[in-house]
Amino acid sequence: MYSTNPDFTFDTGNEEELTTPVPNQQDLRIMLDKKSRAGKKVTLITGFIGKNEDLKSLGNLLKIKCGVGGTVKDGEILIQGDFRDRILNLLVEMGYKVKKAGG
Repeated sequence: MYSTNPDFTFDTGNEEELTTPVPNQQDLRIMLDKKSRAGKKVTLITGFIGKNEDLKSLGNLLKIKCGVGGTVKDGEILIQGDFRDRILNLLVEMGYKVKKAGG
């Protein structure tokens, strides 16, 4: 990028990295979702605050504990199938504040 302004500073996009709060400061929501998924159910975990790497590692741990597939995208964890109760118990054991959301 070129600028004729002598005081111009280029913003490289290097913002401060988010720090991930400890689990008891997180407020997670677990819900069952089947919208736009051809009627298949997924367990959706939202409300995670922190680094994307920490979210991915939590998602991988939950997938392993439930023995199913899933993904982490847009700040949400998607676990294939209805595992709300099992995930709720796992997250509570890990120290997270968790609530079931939705119907």
